[in-house]
Amino acid sequence: MTDLETRATRPGAGALRRATPALLGYAAVRALGLLALALWSAARDKSAYTLLTARWDALWYTRVAELGYGYEVRLPNGDVHSNLAFFPLLPWLERALATATPMSYADAGFVVALLASLAAAWGIFAVADHVYGRRAGVCAVLLWAVLPVGIVQSMAYSESLFTALAAWSLYAVLTGRWLTAGTLALLAGLTRPVGLAVVAAVWAAGVAWFVRQRNAARAGSAHTGERAPDPAVGARPRRVPAAGGAWNPSRALGFRARCALGMLLAPLGAAGYVLWVGHRTGRGPLGYLDVQAGWRNGFDGGYAFARFVADKFTSFPSALAGVGLIVGVGLLIRLYVVCVRQRQPLPLLVYAGVVTALALCASSYFGSKPRLLLPAFPLLFPLALALARLRTRRTVLVVGAVALASAVYGAFWLNGSGPP
Repeated sequence: MTDLETRATRPGAGALRRATPALLGYAAVRALGLLALALWSAARDKSAYTLLTARWDALWYTRVAELGYGYEVRLPNGDVHSNLAFFPLLPWLERALATATPMSYADAGFVVALLASLAAAWGIFAVADHVYGRRAGVCAVLLWAVLPVGIVQSMAYSESLFTALAAWSLYAVLTGRWLTAGTLALLAGLTRPVGLAVVAAVWAAGVAWFVRQRNAARAGSAHTGERAPDPAVGARPRRVPAAGGAWNPSRALGFRARCALGMLLAPLGAAGYVLWVGHRTGRGPLGYLDVQAGWRNGFDGGYAFARFVADKFTSFPSALAGVGLIVGVGLLIRLYVVCVRQRQPLPLLVYAGVVTALALCASSYFGSKPRLLLPAFPLLFPLALALARLRTRRTVLVVGAVALASAVYGAFWLNGSGPP
């Protein structure tokens, strides 16, 4: 897990040209999904646009954007649903766009989601391309697009925005841009509670880099002109020469300072919002947990989810769903094990592991778990590598068939139970 050789960074306008096939493929898959949703919704006399922008959590985000925080709903069973449960970055962007344009808040949320989904696709490509190469990067983006709940990527939800920030923060870590990584992690922490996964990835990579740098210094690598390994945790060591080509301790010190500053920036977004909620509610640092408890959300190590699955086996038809859930969880665990065996860089493993653990071990609405796993894109990399080994024609056929099935399922799902 520490010997992976990552590929050279390709900065500048050429990066966009390199990502163009992935972005075009992603846009085509998402357009197919939106078309299927529009046709299905029209057949049921529903508005596809309303389903995307003015249902479930999208309403809560637009209400925060328009009226700010402080709104809550008290249910007959005593539960209190407060809009303080929703992190502020998406509503801030909706308000800014609605203020600067004639758009409504719902329109602004839809535009933000579309742009963020493209940014997320580009970020996923950048990470996969950096580690595995261009073809695998394109396949990773297409796989993310054709996920069964991929329609959420086009909704006025925060999943696309969060995934974009997370992917680019991880890419910044892998390429040694610590201040960028820390800033994007800060913004991810203002987007969703799972922003903690990005913080954990930045910190894990930073700690590993410092440890390896110290070990390299003790081994005397600085005297041979080498420096500590890349933050990718697994990349080959790079040289940082001075003007004359010799080892420059001052530049190495500057790099260490940027790394430390990036690590300090990373948790400020999530910590700042949680502390603000605690202050506003008067319940101290744990106030946000009380807000989530009003939504019956929490972290119980997967106990509630296990009981939910077990209850499926009380009757025959629902037992099939129980088997499907167990198989699904098993496949997720299997994919993560393969990621470890394929020596993914440490930041990706930490990030995907935390996202998956928070999604599976939370006591939230169980129908939301598939969309909560959307940001765990590194889990798709083993499948992307397998898909990249196929001939182009076969790859197109496989992706096309899965994209069609995903589009139909997304239309059916959003016109039925849908996410909340």
